Amino acid sequence: MTDYNSIFPTFFISGFECSTFIWKDQGRRNLIAETQHDQFLKEDYGLLHRLGIAVSREGIPWPLVDRAGYFDFSMLDPVIEVLNEYKISPIWDLCHYGYPDNLDPFSESFCERFEEYCKAATKYISERLNTTSYFTPINEITFFSYAGGEWGWIAPHKKTREDRFSLRKNLCKAAIMAAKAIREVMPEARMVHMDPLVQVVAPLDRPELKAAAAFETYADTFVAWDILCGKLHPEFGGSPEILDIVGLNNYSFGQMEFRENGPHQALDPQDDRIVSLCELIHFAWQRYKRPVIISETSGMKDGRDAWLKDVMEESLAAVDLGIDLQGVCLFPAVDMQDWHTGEWLNNGICDLVNENGRLKRVPYEPYIQEIRRWQKELNRVTELDEDPYSDPVNLDDIQEAAKRLNIKPDENWS
Repeated sequence: MTDYNSIFPTFFISGFECSTFIWKDQGRRNLIAETQHDQFLKEDYGLLHRLGIAVSREGIPWPLVDRAGYFDFSMLDPVIEVLNEYKISPIWDLCHYGYPDNLDPFSESFCERFEEYCKAATKYISERLNTTSYFTPINEITFFSYAGGEWGWIAPHKKTREDRFSLRKNLCKAAIMAAKAIREVMPEARMVHMDPLVQVVAPLDRPELKAAAAFETYADTFVAWDILCGKLHPEFGGSPEILDIVGLNNYSFGQMEFRENGPHQALDPQDDRIVSLCELIHFAWQRYKRPVIISETSGMKDGRDAWLKDVMEESLAAVDLGIDLQGVCLFPAVDMQDWHTGEWLNNGICDLVNENGRLKRVPYEPYIQEIRRWQKELNRVTELDEDPYSDPVNLDDIQEAAKRLNIKPDENWS
């Protein structure tokens, strides 16, 4: 037993979709508005309060608050007010795929402007928020680079591997500069750098692609984190302290069959090439030896409760191996739309039902009951008290549950 407390006040974390990308030919999108999270702040955070979740991913929409270097953060005021009311700590996403229109994300000026914005945002927050802040400077650098650099889905709408590589490098440089700027204002600030945790395999009839698939799984997936921790491009100033907390985003479609052009194909859940989540977590842990969280995970539709059961079992198997797993983020708290089709994914703690233009929050009870079951297994609170920080998570409880339940990694876990 270690007898030490968690980085976060609760083991379960949640969050809200907050992308502000320019989507193909549709122009600027704001997923905060599309899910009406900005209209339902009290209800959304009241839900987390009742569920005993004291940490939430929340976005600051950089392109909406940055006016050519003049910053107007007033739209954060109602968010901060509700976070203070419910005693919930945000993990601030400072760039969730969106950046100001007049910036070139391949340029040095992009990095400098982002650094300035992050410093200003931290100062604004620190003067108003009563709870602890955590920061994600740039969300999913690896995925961002694919979506904007090679697939052309979002700005800058490039479509080559070379552009993906260049975009990834500059986003890493910007994130490192941002982390340092944040800590100039808030020296104790913790960073959470999130990216998808994936496994890529070759098609059964294309064994010559095994090397390319393995490269994506064991090398390319980790380049951004490697730069942030200083393993690659040390001239950018990365270090283990900059990398800080490794956020592993985990969805069923993260285990894929290699495709030479375009996104890879998700494996069927019954495919025997799927490996356990515990194995994937272990590989990331061994590479960095930094605290890790499952920073996004959710099932779909009526599979949400079963997915959480599998994720928790795999997570506890990882804890039992000695991995410093600090939390699991149930993302999103409320439903979100498929970016391509606009269909609701039914992957949240609450579904959204349109009632005369207002998106009513409808809790998905089987998922909630599974959350409650795991809170009891882990000796965790099921509702926040007046001060969630007075009794933060003791990781001994998590380790004790892992040993008591004696869960072994399951290769068919998904």
